[in-house]
Amino acid sequence: MQIILLEKVTNLGNLGDIVRVKDGFARNFLIPQRKARRATEAAIADFAVRRAELEKLAAEKLAAAEAVGIKLKDLVLEIGQKAGVDGRLFGSVTNHDIADALKAKGFTIEKSSVRMPTGPLKMVGDHPVAVAVHTDVVADITIRVVGEQA
Repeated sequence: MQIILLEKVTNLGNLGDIVRVKDGFARNFLIPQRKARRATEAAIADFAVRRAELEKLAAEKLAAAEAVGIKLKDLVLEIGQKAGVDGRLFGSVTNHDIADALKAKGFTIEKSSVRMPTGPLKMVGDHPVAVAVHTDVVADITIRVVGEQA
């Protein structure tokens, strides 16, 4: 299916690009999330008229994301979890836990935006984690997992 992108999508294209994607990806994700429209003649003409407005909205989103990224930069977030005497956790710290801790600090971050390079955290200590606030803005934060005795 050919679609026209209404915003920048990672590994797919930028605003206004007409790309071919699998039907399910377009129908189930891109179109419901309002990231794309079917590339019909009417949609392309409508996009040409609205292009300046959409570019302005994209620039505003990017500026807001950069402001959040600056606030997040070098943030040390402390999360308590039950742990054994050897420092291994009973369970793990996942991207959902990190997103909840960030929401408690006042940041509105979705769990899918938290990128954990080594998977869930299973040891006590400091761990680097990337938070993708926007497709172009990625902030590196440190998660300090503190062990609580069971």
